[in-house]
Amino acid sequence: MTRIAIIGGGPAGYEAALVASQHGASVTLIDCDGIGGACVLWDCVPSKTFIASTGVRTDLRRARALGITLDPSQAQIQLPEVNARVKELALAQSSDIRSKLQAAGVTLLPGRGELLDPVFGLAHRVLAKLADGTEQIVEAEVVLIATGASPRVLPGAEPDGERILNWRQLYDLEELPETLVVVGSGVTGAEFVSAYTEMGVRVKLVSSRDRVLPGEDQDAALVLEDAFAERGVELVKHARADAVERTAEGIVVKLSDGRTVTGTHALMTVGSTPNTGGLGLDRVGIELDRGGYLRVDRVSRTSVPGIYAAGDCTGLLPLASVAAMQGRIAMYHALGEGVSPIRLKTVASAVFTRPEIATVGVSQTAIDNGEVPARTVMLPLNTNPRAKMSGLRRGFVKIFCRPATGVVIGGVVVAPIASELILPIALAVQNNLTVNDLAQTFSVYPSLTGSVTEAARQLMRHDDLD
Repeated sequence: MTRIAIIGGGPAGYEAALVASQHGASVTLIDCDGIGGACVLWDCVPSKTFIASTGVRTDLRRARALGITLDPSQAQIQLPEVNARVKELALAQSSDIRSKLQAAGVTLLPGRGELLDPVFGLAHRVLAKLADGTEQIVEAEVVLIATGASPRVLPGAEPDGERILNWRQLYDLEELPETLVVVGSGVTGAEFVSAYTEMGVRVKLVSSRDRVLPGEDQDAALVLEDAFAERGVELVKHARADAVERTAEGIVVKLSDGRTVTGTHALMTVGSTPNTGGLGLDRVGIELDRGGYLRVDRVSRTSVPGIYAAGDCTGLLPLASVAAMQGRIAMYHALGEGVSPIRLKTVASAVFTRPEIATVGVSQTAIDNGEVPARTVMLPLNTNPRAKMSGLRRGFVKIFCRPATGVVIGGVVVAPIASELILPIALAVQNNLTVNDLAQTFSVYPSLTGSVTEAARQLMRHDDLD
């Protein structure tokens, strides 16, 4: 029986443990943060739970356009209750995953793991420093490192948990900020700008670039900027934060060009750093790259035989879905099962703002730069009957396909439920389906998915002799 040791209990670690156990391996999982990792306990699950609460306010705000008048005084926010629900749901999800692992026969060790010096003739050894102060050595033929990442700290803007916050500290606030300054315009920053704006908080967004979401589709980002502007968000562009200081009234963000931005609270969303310190990597000959990440190939192997890595500590794509897939692929490969190397071009991702933004496959930028030849179409959502019924004014569906074959190679959806609507396009990208395949698939009428099939129909190419 193959022995497997996993360091880290987030999506990469627990998904790998389940796969390995199902294939007959003896699995020991060492975790110091809590089963589910940062994704479940502090990051993805809590933030999306919080955003779900703000969505109620979104619907109430839009009610008047649908002919329903509501008394705004009846929509008071009880922040302690919102935050309590966030934390309770995160713990419940962690408990569910723990139960699943235990039922699968996985041995769970609460503590920190680190690699020990190799000993001739023995398998890899992992030292588990347990929470009760004891230590245990775990021997395994295969080791998976899945230790995740932590919020990056900007020197001079260290979070204090009161006025200067990272995104894991928001759920301890007893009252909504009067003015929230969000530093960082990436996915995390944009999501919390959207959420707190919907809560009625005055929000200022400090972006070092010329727009919000610089790594996402430009057309989608412009739609979001328009939504932010309508809701009163102050967007401070080309502004690199040097420091954040507390004042008697709140905080002041000092920018590199001498400008300042004031507020009552600051939220730092300036990226993450991998949790790769203290793992004993030098003992086994693993070197980190410049960013401190673990280098892996497409089946999650490190440079040392028998040692794999998966998730945010590898710097591949900071998505729970990617981490889970990396972990599963690592186990399939280690156990000699059939495995397909990870394909990042098939990864679907979403930004949970209002509206949501979802993407898959090649980007519009790659097409515009001439890197990928493609035919494209962008269909505004306001032409969709279901969107009109719901009073939706913003959003669109984009589909990209190969010029000659019509094979779908990517797409973008901007809509209230874009994270759900991207699936048919993702299925097409994953399975090399054509726009004809999409166009000839029945969609419900009326539905937002009708815009997906309609966009595909507009991309269908007919020969003059047809």
